[in-house]
Amino acid sequence: MAFQLSQRSLQRLQGVHPDLVRVVKRAIEISPVDFTVLEGLRTVERQRQLLASGATRTLNSRHITGHAVDLAPFLDVDGDGRGEVSWHWPHYHQLAPAVKRAAAELGVPIEWGGDWRSFKDGPHWQLPWAQYPAQ
Repeated sequence: MAFQLSQRSLQRLQGVHPDLVRVVKRAIEISPVDFTVLEGLRTVERQRQLLASGATRTLNSRHITGHAVDLAPFLDVDGDGRGEVSWHWPHYHQLAPAVKRAAAELGVPIEWGGDWRSFKDGPHWQLPWAQYPAQ
């Protein structure tokens, strides 16, 4: 079964770099799990809030320039037809190969926060600094 992005997810992709948007749109077509876009472009104020809460360790986020998105598996956990965001790592490990495959198919380099050695960030996907310097 192919999934599709919700209107809310599409709205959250506004202002995100077009290459990353293409990856997300392709990933939803091939993903074994449905997912939602939690956040794309982020303000400096929002980044400060996340830093204060411990949800991030930097004010130099790729979200601020539109070079990052947060994606989360969206599962029907109760079987009632209503999805909800999952924060369980196994679900992110099901989603990650689809995003990586989409990026590879499109020739877009991508980095996953789940692959980081410290401060693992399962929802976070970004375009690399080297290939996509911030404007």
